[in-house]
Amino acid sequence: MSTTHPHTPIGPAAPDAPPRPPAALKADDLTTRPLATSQTIPSAWYTDPEFHAFDRRYVLERSWQYVGPASRTAEPFSYISDFVAGNPVVVVRDRGGTLRAFYNVCKHRGGPLVTAPCGTARMLQCQYHGWTYRLDGMLRGVPRFDRTELFDKRDYGLTEIAVATWEGLVFVCLRPDETPPLAEIMDGIRERIEASETGHPAAARSACDLASFQFAARDTYDVNANWKVYVDNYLEGYHLPLVHPELCDLLDFGTYNTETFDWYSLQHSPIRADSDACGPANEQAYYYFVFPNLMLNILPGRLQVNRVDQVRPNACSVVFDYYYGELPTAADRAAADRTFSDRVQAEDIDICEHVQRGLESNAYDRGRFSYDLEGGVHHFQTRLKRAYHRATSVRPE
Repeated sequence: MSTTHPHTPIGPAAPDAPPRPPAALKADDLTTRPLATSQTIPSAWYTDPEFHAFDRRYVLERSWQYVGPASRTAEPFSYISDFVAGNPVVVVRDRGGTLRAFYNVCKHRGGPLVTAPCGTARMLQCQYHGWTYRLDGMLRGVPRFDRTELFDKRDYGLTEIAVATWEGLVFVCLRPDETPPLAEIMDGIRERIEASETGHPAAARSACDLASFQFAARDTYDVNANWKVYVDNYLEGYHLPLVHPELCDLLDFGTYNTETFDWYSLQHSPIRADSDACGPANEQAYYYFVFPNLMLNILPGRLQVNRVDQVRPNACSVVFDYYYGELPTAADRAAADRTFSDRVQAEDIDICEHVQRGLESNAYDRGRFSYDLEGGVHHFQTRLKRAYHRATSVRPE
């Protein structure tokens, strides 16, 4: 793993006017209680528009956000771009081999520096008016600005942001001073996967070497539900028998287990039968959730990375990236996985959209947790309360 810390921003930072705490955020709602006695978070946290900007600033921007495969930035001048926490970003390998990240925003009038998801560039040039930046972020070329007075190019360089890699994946953080390093967040995941392969043949161990996996495809799903609704749904197997009967047949639901750690939780289950959708029988399926919006679905020979993005207070999108080991059947498996994921996501989207409407109704405010099957949801909501508590002067009674 390698990490690049941001330099002091080269250009002037964008104005930062932190959103006020939502009026519906009450002190007692931030109290954390044990799973067996806890209530779920209030429905307003999913439905009140004031929580939208609050979540972005104090939850998503204060976390490491997945961007894409490190293999696409392996060579000098290569870049990838994406949107994280509502902000356009570009990650580029400079001439000397240093990995850097910037807001994908020109300092002239906000135009994009790149518009493709990946590519190569020896300079970053605004696609609107042609301002040109070096790969260290310094402004170099400014067409037709000779008569503009009191203009110094040194004042208009790009704002650099934190970038790090983990197991072949690229992450950025918009507010690195407000969150632990990526290595601390992910600590223990790789070791757990490696330990699970102890005693297996070398071929099986290499099938779980995440850093060696190759990117295959990206799909994006739109969901008319708050991003936290989708996260809650991912974090429990309680709904599997009713919502996902096909998936429930493939996993050993009777031994489905959830473990919680500091920054992430893990759901895991043995695979019941040989399946293109999950893998060989008796192997483990691992479903990691890393707070606040990252999923790592680790199956034999493959990795699916999901990122849940805000869109509107009552809408989100889910990015699905597919990675595979060096397996002869990887191409066929990728096609089968995407077909299977389409079916599972259609089921999840349908139920999440129904839940959103239920949360917006007069009939519901908060509920209780299944001790056996909703520990992951409780863990996520506890971390969310901590993030809200840290962001406000509200104190639990």
